[in-house]
Amino acid sequence: MKSLSQAHSLLSPCQLPKRTLIAAALLFAGVAQAEGLDVLRYAISGGTPNLDARLRWEQVDQTNALKTADAFTVRGRLGYTTGKWNDLDAMVEYEGVSSLLAQEYNSTRNSRTAYSVVADPAGEELNQAWIRYAGLPFKTTAKFGRQRLIFDNARFIGNVGWRMNEQTYDATLLTNTYLPKTTIDIGHISNANSFKTGINMPMQGDVLRISNTTLPWANVSAYGYLLDFDTSTALMQDSKTLGLRLTGTVPVQKLKLAYALEYAKQSDYADAPALVDADYMLAEAQLTMPDVKMVKAPAIKLGYEVLGGDGVYGFQTPLATLHAFQGWADMFLNTPSTGIQDSYASASTTIEKVSAQVAWHDYRSDSGGKHYGSEWNAYFTRPLIDNLVAGVKLADYNAKELAVNTRKIWVSLDYKF
Repeated sequence: MKSLSQAHSLLSPCQLPKRTLIAAALLFAGVAQAEGLDVLRYAISGGTPNLDARLRWEQVDQTNALKTADAFTVRGRLGYTTGKWNDLDAMVEYEGVSSLLAQEYNSTRNSRTAYSVVADPAGEELNQAWIRYAGLPFKTTAKFGRQRLIFDNARFIGNVGWRMNEQTYDATLLTNTYLPKTTIDIGHISNANSFKTGINMPMQGDVLRISNTTLPWANVSAYGYLLDFDTSTALMQDSKTLGLRLTGTVPVQKLKLAYALEYAKQSDYADAPALVDADYMLAEAQLTMPDVKMVKAPAIKLGYEVLGGDGVYGFQTPLATLHAFQGWADMFLNTPSTGIQDSYASASTTIEKVSAQVAWHDYRSDSGGKHYGSEWNAYFTRPLIDNLVAGVKLADYNAKELAVNTRKIWVSLDYKF
């Protein structure tokens, strides 16, 4: 296994969340003995609790031999972040997912393989457990333990927030803000709690991200992700990804034009064969118009995203928040070996208290001249009372040369405190 250096492993005591909890307990015990119980009382009384609950029905209907899936699930997260003492704080968060009624869906863990997949397995876990110290020199903060990681738009490192079982990481992360308008994140990941299986995905991953906002018209982000999985598969190979991302907003009279441009190169790393070699490209523009009476912030977006593939290997993003890309039917969680070109358009607005978004995608291969299919998406949300939001979401994939026709419907209630 490879990492940045042997010394780097010394910055990774968070191989398991249990170790983090033990370290936190010892730390606070030492503080209480040296400074008195007042410090511990402040850490607890000065902290912040969090509650995140979701009730959801998801239906998946496909034109194949699988039965239509109906999943009634509930998810709860309960956590607590302590108050800061001498630039030190800590956080612990529990997550539990339960299935309601009969399990008429394949959760990937319940052996109901006659049904279509709804990747929300029931189970309980320690979702987050970290210690953070913000008193290091040169405006550096260190965070150790199981934590949520979201870099940029989560295309490469994300938390998969749409699924009931969130993806979190056992990691060490150093964040530096010493240079003006610059943030440097450097970290080591020893494990990802995969949303796909609900189990650990051991790895040795080194991540580096540098973002700068000096330019008035562009936010610049440069990154490098070196992933070395303990167990690799054909669609989750060890890889090295280096990239550059530009985003910004330009006023056009009374309109706002937002854009995103990105390029990344993925190559073999660690135990991967030389066939791991592909490019990533993104070009996106969104035009937001002024409010018109009850219609708030109407916007139109056009985009083109390419995950390269030569027929042998397709560009992979195994740690991404995949649901946010290439349509909500989730037909491309693994990039085909011939790659994918996604041309898309969307419109969004808020009328009264209802937020609405409609999107269309056309999917084609990057090599081989295939037309995979097309897809319509729609999403409507409305706040009901404080912190409670209702949502209805639709995805309709029309297959051409990949997979089968797939229609998904979600109805949900989300509460956050």
